Amino acid sequence: MYLKRLKIGDVQLENNLILAPMAGVTDLPFRLIAEKFNPGLVCTEMVSSKALFYGDEKTKQLLRTDQEKTPISMQIFGSDPETMGFATKYITNFADIIDINMGCPAPKLVKNGDGSKLLLDLNKAEEIIKAVVANSKVPVTLKYRKGWDDKHIIACEMAKIAEANGVSAITIHGRTRDEFYGGRVDLNIIKKVKESVNIPVIGNGDIIDEESAKIMFEYTGVDGIMIGRGSMGNPWIFEQICYYLKNGEKIPKPTKQERYEILRKHIELDVFYKGEKVAINEMRKHIAWYTKNMPDSSAFRNVINHIENKEELIDAVKEYFSIYM
Repeated sequence: MYLKRLKIGDVQLENNLILAPMAGVTDLPFRLIAEKFNPGLVCTEMVSSKALFYGDEKTKQLLRTDQEKTPISMQIFGSDPETMGFATKYITNFADIIDINMGCPAPKLVKNGDGSKLLLDLNKAEEIIKAVVANSKVPVTLKYRKGWDDKHIIACEMAKIAEANGVSAITIHGRTRDEFYGGRVDLNIIKKVKESVNIPVIGNGDIIDEESAKIMFEYTGVDGIMIGRGSMGNPWIFEQICYYLKNGEKIPKPTKQERYEILRKHIELDVFYKGEKVAINEMRKHIAWYTKNMPDSSAFRNVINHIENKEELIDAVKEYFSIYM
């Protein structure tokens, strides 16, 4: 009933479960791991349009793809229509979908007028949307929050602006910028957004398991759901939700042995694409997420924080999981 194929512009997704763009998380290795559990769409980390404009090589690396079979959405952020248009031209030949970030609450972005700061200036937001759509050869989507704060709720107005200017789908996170990730997601505003436009609406926020996914669909009527923090250290969440929505019952979570194998593969992919030094440093946070709520996980994190090579890291992970299997 809720699980279905979803079309965004001319891009056909096999299902309507989407991996959210997350800075420092949804890089190529993580997307390849998540892909094994069949999300309908995966998203890159958010990328600075200004950095692309000035040719920053590290930023370009955030857009790296390799043998991914799932459609890829590439997310850009910025507050200048010209640089957003330039960034769109740069990525439009290798992205399946281009997503505009107007939801990130991070102070670093907000102080530059980017991300959710644009929720206070809908005229500028509209200029940016127009610039991206005009320069894109692929469908354009928009991800945003319900407003800046409780006095500035613009969710439905923004949805209508996006639709009127050629955006193919929108993702609404049911919190204000002021709330960051605190409190509970506002399902009522997501429902109102869904009722206000004809383009696909994707619900985002607090989707952490099968039940919360069903509630998002059931209460709001959205066309799809986007899962962010719920997938960290938990990439199999897409497979679990998919099965639950299809069959009305849950499949068992991966065994500790299966979780170890997934984590080992993640480490190997990270080292392959980024080199040992960078990968080990980045994998520490992922390992913390994979082992969250497991026995003695805090002590284990202290151990891995002092490991400097791939073999030692994999051995330590194997030993930890073998103790608690």
